[in-house]
Amino acid sequence: MSLNSHQLRKTHPRLAKIISNQTKKQEIVLVLDNVLDTYNIGSFFRLADAIGAKKIYLCGPCVTPPNIKIHRASIGTWKFVPWEHFDNTLDCVKKLRSNGYFLTACEQSNRSVLFNIANYKSPFALILGSEVNGVSQEVLKQVDQTVEIPMFGVNHSLNVLVAASVISYQFLTYPSK
Repeated sequence: MSLNSHQLRKTHPRLAKIISNQTKKQEIVLVLDNVLDTYNIGSFFRLADAIGAKKIYLCGPCVTPPNIKIHRASIGTWKFVPWEHFDNTLDCVKKLRSNGYFLTACEQSNRSVLFNIANYKSPFALILGSEVNGVSQEVLKQVDQTVEIPMFGVNHSLNVLVAASVISYQFLTYPSK
């Protein structure tokens, strides 16, 4: 089923859940480590819907749905994407690891590999950090790999949502063998 933005915004949450349960999901979840910008959070719901993510994990002191800014930025897709809140990202990461997820953080570090040559294994958890501080050091110590997107200009980083989009589509389009 495909809905336009008007239909997405107007769909009742109970009907959205029914529709979501009937929609094929990919073996990917998004983990937001202290992402605080409400419009970014809303946009992550829109991305999660676009890629067919199983779930979004909102971690830390962030705003959660229902919220008018999330509703606007997500064009209502927050009602279609399962989500869960964790007070602490480490608790979320431990849960995902125990469920067999391959944990990948998007962060620039001395351990980072380029996103286009990294390993992508299912089920896949993509961990994304706050707009200011990135993925926390405690979480980086727990992941299977850290990937980065090369920057060629003056700015040294992409918006967290843009980076998530690039890496998500890399995983979905070119999975590791």
